[in-house]
Amino acid sequence: MTEQIAREEICRIGKSLFDRSYVHATAGNISVRLQDGFLITPTDACLGFLDPARLSKIDIQGRQVSGDKASKTMALHSAIYSKARLFDADISCIIHTHSTHCVALTLESQPCADVEPRAELLPAITPYFVMKVGHVPCIPYASPGSTKTIEFVERAIASYGEAGTPLRACMLSRLGPYVWNSSPTSAMATLEELEETAKLFFLKKSAINPLTDVQLNELRTAFAVHW
Repeated sequence: MTEQIAREEICRIGKSLFDRSYVHATAGNISVRLQDGFLITPTDACLGFLDPARLSKIDIQGRQVSGDKASKTMALHSAIYSKARLFDADISCIIHTHSTHCVALTLESQPCADVEPRAELLPAITPYFVMKVGHVPCIPYASPGSTKTIEFVERAIASYGEAGTPLRACMLSRLGPYVWNSSPTSAMATLEELEETAKLFFLKKSAINPLTDVQLNELRTAFAVHW
């Protein structure tokens, strides 16, 4: 993907997410990894009204070289790329939103992801959640931009990856999901599946039975699912 196409894709994805209320106001950010650095949405930018020419460009050393001031989450994006690409070298796009139902599921008291057994946002309740998203560990709450969040996310990515179940997403408690994949389109699809599954879980008032081990094994065999 050329830099110009990456710029256009970030703006296209941002507008699509904004128009469908996956993001609101100036919440959320999108980045793409380039051969010579990164593109990321500017700080306090509305994803529905991005300008390709004003996206922030960061070099490999983490220095901003052009565009508006980069999102304060660039450090976390960089950490995710570094860790996640150890288990999937194709990772090239990260999307962060404050998606309503995902955030709603973290508002009650629950265990933190740094405590065993690991707390996850959702059980395996649908096959497409298992296939398209996978495990989503909940990251303990910290103030936006906190270095503690980076440490927790790096630890989660390494732990799951080393166990043979590479992550495509994690959930920052009370803040929102981070998802990553091989392209902006694929990352958006991962986010959509995650938020829709969270919506299903949130709307269901009675207990939900997750997929059985037999059903999960069928998905592993048929679709090479890492779960």
